[in-house]
Amino acid sequence: MANLNYNSKELNLKLVYYGAGLCGKTTNLRSIYAAFPQERKGRLMSLATELDQTLFFDFLPVDMGSVKGWKLRFHLFTVPGQVYYNVSRKLVLRGVDGLVFVVDSQEERLEENIESLNNLKDNLQSYGLNLHDIPMVIQYNKRDLPNIMPISDLQIYLNQGGYTYFEAVAIRGIGVFDTLKSICQKTILKQIDNIPEL
Repeated sequence: MANLNYNSKELNLKLVYYGAGLCGKTTNLRSIYAAFPQERKGRLMSLATELDQTLFFDFLPVDMGSVKGWKLRFHLFTVPGQVYYNVSRKLVLRGVDGLVFVVDSQEERLEENIESLNNLKDNLQSYGLNLHDIPMVIQYNKRDLPNIMPISDLQIYLNQGGYTYFEAVAIRGIGVFDTLKSICQKTILKQIDNIPEL
């Protein structure tokens, strides 16, 4: 949950990119990291295997201005994509303020996307939360590939909650910042009443 640092006058918010393995979570963070000026970002840390799958998390503190006199700092994380790393996935969700659910739009990945969404719901429930407690946006990634599902079909299977969604090609940076901007705004709006005036 949002953390107020009175010494530095910072509001720290945690955003987690969640989804199946190789859906583009880490690619999103790398695109964001590459685009931000050096003075507005922290160090990008990544633990990956030979196949470039994040095993624990990526962490990217991003300075995004201020609200009510508080400097905003977003901490961006990804979870490991494979459900068999569930202990790590659950740990990364602790204290989450906003979620981006990244979907691999390829038809053959539908079951993995559904499994990952159900895993997200289960892991939130272990903290006494459900998806409606936390701001979330959905990113339909890999829209440049030939074997993708129509958005209307993906919506039926993966967005019954009516969440804001974006189409993306994260590897080219397309849709990455629209997704980030939306989840940042939704997260701030959820917290605004809890932020004291300085």
